[in-house]
Amino acid sequence: MSLKYFQTVARLEHMTRAAESLQIAQPALSKMIGNLEKELNVKLFDRTGKTIQLNEFGRRFLARVDAALQTLEDGKQELLDLAGRPTGNLVFYIQVGSYLLPDMISKFRQQYPEVEFKLLQHDSGSSVYPSFDLCISSSPFTIPGTESVPVLTEEIKLAVPSGHRLAHRQTVRLHELAEERFIGLKPGKRLRETTDSLCRFAGFIPHIIYECDEPAMVRSLIRAGLGVSFIPSLTWGGSEGSSVALVSIEEPISTRTIEISWYTHRYMTEAAKKFKEFVLEYYKQLGEGLPQRISPE
Repeated sequence: MSLKYFQTVARLEHMTRAAESLQIAQPALSKMIGNLEKELNVKLFDRTGKTIQLNEFGRRFLARVDAALQTLEDGKQELLDLAGRPTGNLVFYIQVGSYLLPDMISKFRQQYPEVEFKLLQHDSGSSVYPSFDLCISSSPFTIPGTESVPVLTEEIKLAVPSGHRLAHRQTVRLHELAEERFIGLKPGKRLRETTDSLCRFAGFIPHIIYECDEPAMVRSLIRAGLGVSFIPSLTWGGSEGSSVALVSIEEPISTRTIEISWYTHRYMTEAAKKFKEFVLEYYKQLGEGLPQRISPE
């Protein structure tokens, strides 16, 4: 129990918030951390007044604690799998394709209603990643210690208001857009990094007039005629309707590859295995333009 308490304090670096998260009294938590440091005969935190900060001893110990607690959790889940009960939470880390998520999970749970999901969304470009069972991302995004397989390569199209000068075009070369006003996701988002790179390759830096957190807001601003943007042709929902025209980019070739990843050193639960197979088939049918009526068997 003290290791779990230490893990929480180490991640939050705040005793009051950690106590609230663990639902115990702060004095009791402080005493438990103090006893752990006495047992280890080293200080795990640097303390300045009421501020605590994990030190080098603490960082190294946290890495071991994370691994140990994860091993115990994997062992517990392995026993449930051996007993023929693929239950519990499946931690699904979403970097791209959140538009598809409700449909994907709904169809999977029609077959496995006992499997529950914990969904994580994080796309800030940070080098610190959460613990997960499976992750959907776009290449070349990689997390150390994981293995990945591609599930879909989709075209990135130019989206313009219906009255735009390029709305009637079937294709466009990217250099033609050098003077356009762009609507984009915020810096750090994987799609933004990809499209900025494509523009640089075409010889210009895009003039971003609006930055958004969510794809839905990007769509809304395009419909309002406030600028143009890049839209993945499948994972953002396909056709944009009569108010927005989608134009293929002829040069340079503009695509992105979606991948599913998992940690190679961790036990993969039966629920995660089944969901991984389901996701592969789901994206295969999406790429073929088929209805997503998929059995995970």
